[in-house]
Amino acid sequence: MNQVTVAGVDCGTNSIRLLVAQVDGRSMRPVTPRLMRVIRLGQGVDSTHRFSEEALDRAYQAAGEFARVLEEHPVDGIRFVATSATRDASNREEFEEGIDRILGVRPEVISGREEAALSFLGAVSVLESSGQALPPAPYMVVDLGGGSTELVVGGDGRQAPVDRAQTAYSMDIGSVRMTERHLLSDPPTGQEVDRALKDVDDHIDQAFSRLPISQVRTLIGVSGTVTTMSSLAMGATEYNPSGADGHLIAVDKVKQEDDRVLHMTRQERSRLKPIHPGRVDVIGGGALIWTRLLERLDQSNPRVLEGNTYIASSHGLLDGIVLDYGRRLLAAA
Repeated sequence: MNQVTVAGVDCGTNSIRLLVAQVDGRSMRPVTPRLMRVIRLGQGVDSTHRFSEEALDRAYQAAGEFARVLEEHPVDGIRFVATSATRDASNREEFEEGIDRILGVRPEVISGREEAALSFLGAVSVLESSGQALPPAPYMVVDLGGGSTELVVGGDGRQAPVDRAQTAYSMDIGSVRMTERHLLSDPPTGQEVDRALKDVDDHIDQAFSRLPISQVRTLIGVSGTVTTMSSLAMGATEYNPSGADGHLIAVDKVKQEDDRVLHMTRQERSRLKPIHPGRVDVIGGGALIWTRLLERLDQSNPRVLEGNTYIASSHGLLDGIVLDYGRRLLAAA
């Protein structure tokens, strides 16, 4: 076998994604358009540590839609990865059994460290296969999700492949968690924002003490929050999940948009077409995290944001799931 067709599912705190692709070892080629559904699986999990019945129903409905796609596009294997919310839910076995009944595969609940490594693989491998000159290494990939934010450094270009993670840290903060913990008013009050910033700073302190921040040369931001805020910084007027993909984004401009969106009412955000309706109520929390990370990185190592820019990428965990799984199937064959 020199290639396999695999399906990857990334089930996060806010959204669930499907990608079917052919993998030949180094690269992959999508077979179907990417599917993304906002299911808010992590609704209330930060406080209750349980999935609600409503959230499970939304997840099962999306899984049923994915099953119908896979009926039309047979694959050599499926890998279903669940992340932050599922790690924290005491009734996750109920969720795993429900998905198994629908898709015939049991969700794999991965650690924050593995999530970070797969996000890094997905983001950097796309850069590597683009045919363009690679940006300066080492890279830091930031995957800002609904329940957690992964920071991963790797690709030094000497001792390891460019797409291999070296060091990773998972912060237990994300757009949904920050909103449910702190940003309860509409729009959030100054006190709520201050408490959220204190929470974010505490997590960044821990992460930066464990990562080689001084070595990083290029920042790559992935996830719905980052690509959405990057699209707004680019002046987008319509929703396009890949509109910012591969672009250099001006830090000052995205920080302006982060602050503007954070202090909007939900109704005002709903009028911004680049924001997916399923993110309207929580993207302020994600914007707050992104701005604070950019500020702290610039303070710790100005070379990371040399030129006052970062790379936005719509390729991350889902791409890493598919590429890693396809490679493992090929190696086994």
